[in-house]
This record gives sequence, structure tokens and C-alpha cells, in this order.
Amino acid sequence: MLIDTYGRVATDLRVSLTDRCNLRCTYCMPEEGLQWLAKPDLLTDDEIVRLIRIAVTDLGITEVRFTGGEPLLRPGLVGIVERCAALEPRPRMSITTNGIGLKRTAAALKAAGLDRVNVSLDTLRPEVFKTLTRRDRHKDVIEGMAAAREAGLTPVKVNTVLMPGLNGDEAPDLLAWAVEHDYELRFIEQMPLDAQHGWKRDGMITAGDILASLRTRFMLTPEGDDERGSAPAERWVVDGGPHTVGVIASVTRPFCGSCDRTRLTADGQVRTCLFAREESDLRAALRSDAGDEEIARLWKLAMWGKKAGSGLDDPSFLQPDRPMSAIGG
Repeated sequence: MLIDTYGRVATDLRVSLTDRCNLRCTYCMPEEGLQWLAKPDLLTDDEIVRLIRIAVTDLGITEVRFTGGEPLLRPGLVGIVERCAALEPRPRMSITTNGIGLKRTAAALKAAGLDRVNVSLDTLRPEVFKTLTRRDRHKDVIEGMAAAREAGLTPVKVNTVLMPGLNGDEAPDLLAWAVEHDYELRFIEQMPLDAQHGWKRDGMITAGDILASLRTRFMLTPEGDDERGSAPAERWVVDGGPHTVGVIASVTRPFCGSCDRTRLTADGQVRTCLFAREESDLRAALRSDAGDEEIARLWKLAMWGKKAGSGLDDPSFLQPDRPMSAIGG
């Protein structure tokens, strides 16, 4: 079991498969990209599967989310999913992706055992998408989401970040579109994820702003804390149901007290929080022929030291120096 000193138990593992991405979103990385990890520094497919096996069979992990960078850029992704689907007990598996490669991979991922997808899409306007991502790939994302739905990778969840002056007015349109296409929309408050340190707390679009905008067109009924559990999103039933919309208020309404996540970076470090400044090295143990019991012990020790909160509720918060692309969302 992965338990910390506050009594929280981690059952949800986020695995970053690569730090690379084929978009250059303005809130994530500079236009020229970042210095990518060297290939020898990345975990191999076998190392990833071994760590997931230890997490599932020895440490109580029941959910595995593959992230990046952009996880669809990982050549061995389908094989990794297939091998993890064969574990006993079998974890539920999902992926967070920008959706660009889903049209060609959705069917194979479903056949391998993937359960569902989260797709990042911030706008319905192709020209705004190009401004936000510095790439003209809006059509590819829309087609990828449709392919995921048709393949049965459902519910298809859509993650959206709103920013003033760009897409800040799109919340009602995005929700109407998501309801029409049977996608589950979740708005995420903009967090300090950018390597260029351009995030500013003042002026950000908050959860309160998002809900006020949505209520100009929809009736929203709180789903309630019993339904939420440890999920990061507060959810509302839209116009009496069956569709819901979620808001992840990481900055203004932190949910650290119920966090059930542990994170594995693309280069084999354990992170107890997306914004943690400390890491615990499992790659070195893997490559020094440590046994499963020793790796599990190191992982438990890392999680025991998890802090009470992320620090995002502190107005003076400064994001960590390590690029988020290697850590995963």
C-alpha cells in the first residue's frame, strides 16, 4: 500500500511515457520546444511494465493513466497497454492525449486493453487552436476524438483550459458541443505549467468564472461530494441530465486532502505531486538489479513523505524548474 503521513492512500498511477510533444501550447512550453530527455535516460518498455506490475500487484494501484508529453508518440505504447492489461489484478487504464494521433491508433489501443481516453481541446475555433498550440491540427483532434468514441474508448473526456483574450468566452459553446457529441467536458483552471514562467495568478479564469459563464445558458445541479470521491473534478448535472460537466479548480479550490495519485516520470522518478520539487529515483534501482521488494520499499518511502498540499493556493507559489512535459498531467 502507498500511504502517506496524512492517511491518504494512492491507488491512481500516472505514467509519463515521453517528454516529447507534437504541439507547442502556449501555457505549456516555448515555441522552440524544450531540451528533450536523451533516449538512454528514458525508461524502456520493459522497465515501465515492470514498475506498473509492482505498483499493481504489490502496492495497491488500481488505475493507470498514461501521459506525456504526448503519449501517442511512444512507439511501444500499444504493446505496453497490452502487457499491462494482462496483469492480475487488471488495472483500469486510460490515456491523456492531445488527440492528434488517435484516428490511426484508437482501434489498436482498444484491442490492446485501453479503457478510455482524455483528450485536451481548448477551443472549437481552428484559428484559436492554431494560436494556442502553434500548430494547424484542429481537424485532426476532432477526428481523433470521434475515432476514440467509435472504438469504444468511452467515456471520452475532454480537458479544456480557458485563457483571457483567447478562448475565455467559449465555455457555453464547448459544453453545448460536448453534449451534442456525447463527450464529458472538464474545465481545468490554468496552472503554472509553462517552462517560460509566464503564468500569472492575477487575471486567470477561475472555476467561479467558468460556472457563471455556463449558467448563462445551462441549468447546473451539483452532483455532490459522495459522487465525487477522490476525483479532482467537481461535477454538475447539465439541464437535468444525463450529461455532466466538471471543473478542476486546482488553484482556487485545491483538492489535495483527497488526493490518491502517485506519479512516475518519463525518466523513472517518483513524484508525489504534479508540483512537487522532490523526486525519488527508481530508474537507478531498476538498472542496478534491485529486486521487486526493494523497488516497492523505495516507492513506499517516497509516498510516505508526501506533503499536505501542492502549494498552489499560496499566491507566492513559483512553479518547479523541471519541465512538466516529462512529468505528465
